[in-house]
Amino acid sequence: MSPNTLGAIRKNQLQKGDVIAVARVAGVMAAKRTPEIVPLCHSVNLHDVGVEFVLDDTLPGIRVQTSARSSGKTGVEMEALTAAVAALLTIYDMAKAIDREMTIVEVMLLEKSGGRSGDWVRGVE
Repeated sequence: MSPNTLGAIRKNQLQKGDVIAVARVAGVMAAKRTPEIVPLCHSVNLHDVGVEFVLDDTLPGIRVQTSARSSGKTGVEMEALTAAVAALLTIYDMAKAIDREMTIVEVMLLEKSGGRSGDWVRGVE
């Protein structure tokens, strides 16, 4: 995004309101509704969804990191990834009036633990 857009988000100056707060709610809601969005995804009882934001002037842009937890037998990486994408789309939607050139890039799983396939960390074999 442009530096001006990041500044407007940081100062809470967008007409639609507090971008970060709304994007956090969107991420949590999306994680809980992942089976409705992603075909054949298992319904999982989530007991924690985290959505964190870093406003990064060097991009300029916003980094979003999500987490999901469940005591179930299946992993929750799809819920965490869905939360991230929904949060990013919400940021775009709320700021597009001042910056239609924003891009969403590099959505990826960084690590997971538990579930049938066990633990996994990006870059570790």
